[in-house]
Amino acid sequence: MTTSALATTDNLIGLDRTGLRERLGTIVQRPFQINQIYDAIYLGGISDFAAMTNLSLSLRRELSERFSLGLPAVASQQASTDGTTKFLLRLDDGASIETVDIPETTRRTLCISSQAGCGLACAFCVTGYWGAGRNLSAGEILGQVMLVRQLQDLPDSLNLVFMGMGEPLLNLDAVHTALQLLSERISWRRMTVSTAGVIPGIDAIGAWDRRPNLAISLHAPDESRRSEIMPINRSYPLKDLLDA
Repeated sequence: MTTSALATTDNLIGLDRTGLRERLGTIVQRPFQINQIYDAIYLGGISDFAAMTNLSLSLRRELSERFSLGLPAVASQQASTDGTTKFLLRLDDGASIETVDIPETTRRTLCISSQAGCGLACAFCVTGYWGAGRNLSAGEILGQVMLVRQLQDLPDSLNLVFMGMGEPLLNLDAVHTALQLLSERISWRRMTVSTAGVIPGIDAIGAWDRRPNLAISLHAPDESRRSEIMPINRSYPLKDLLDA
């Protein structure tokens, strides 16, 4: 199992079939082998080329020498008495993100991050207090799910929520790619994207062919109080948000 973060330039996690074909075209010419690698990563959750035993030994060795399937590293792990487990994950550039596994009576939910840090400065949010960091790549978003699947006994009926660190709709391209790849194992109706109210992102999601659930963080019932605790309301007022 590969749990250490590796250089994103040669990390295949987060690439779709087209991306894999472009990245691996010099050593993998057969389309069915691209599909085998894709399925191993996104259906099988494999993060070690050696485990792709339907590929030839020579191809597995060459893939291992030239590319990686790196996942975030676990910096710390805290378990609550109710079974909730919080993971502090370290990315390859040293940035930290949080991922939370939440068991419930009738379902299992994984809460993942879309950014390392957040620039929205909501008064109630610790991530906002830290300030803006950077967007996660699609691979770093996917890596959270793949890692926790390896560490925890997660069911196939997993619910996934983008309610961790960051504002998903300010990283929409990577979130969209991650959602499409995650949908290989998780139904769209079991995935939820939460936003503080980025209206252009809401409009963009509305135009997608396949859409996740959408959750809106309101936190206040009127413009003045919401603007006080959520500065984003000054750019995208509550009235316009409700219309969206």
